[in-house]
Amino acid sequence: MEPMETDAAIVRRAIEGDERAMRLLWNQHAAHVDAVVRRLAADPDLAEDIAQEVWIQIFHALPSWRGDAKFSTWVHRVAINRTLNALRRTKRLAATETAIEEDSAYVEQDADRSMLAHTIDEAARKLSPGARTVFLLHDVEGYTHEEIATELGITPGGSKSQLFKARAKLRRLLAPLVDTSSTGMDRSYAAPGF
Repeated sequence: MEPMETDAAIVRRAIEGDERAMRLLWNQHAAHVDAVVRRLAADPDLAEDIAQEVWIQIFHALPSWRGDAKFSTWVHRVAINRTLNALRRTKRLAATETAIEEDSAYVEQDADRSMLAHTIDEAARKLSPGARTVFLLHDVEGYTHEEIATELGITPGGSKSQLFKARAKLRRLLAPLVDTSSTGMDRSYAAPGF
């Protein structure tokens, strides 16, 4: 069976009220949803509340999934949209300056790469909320500036400006790491765009 067919069958059962199908969808996608919400919210308590809202939205909106995209892609989009809406609604976007939780779906075997990822997360935490959100949506999630502008209610130029500021600050914050890598560490660990 194709993955799309499997997703379609499970979603159809969930829409009909099959609790096992709902649980299966949650089991398959909860770690990814939680990671996306935590990255954007940056506040673990707020992220937990928003993740619950995201799942309520996903289950209410199941009939709107048309199957023309992978279910995981649709869930990802719902998670981002709902998180951004929740952040706007609670006006916490500008006030959220706490740690970005490590992505629970991200498992790294190489200790040096894990340290680099942690260092980049620490540096990203020091960005302004707007710059951090645009950086995460563009460079981590792969959104275009037009999509970001639509999601955040800003212009594409504003998105580009925030991304430029985020990258510039990250370069400054990560410069000691890059200097260290040129004196002995493998330069392949340097983050793209830095």
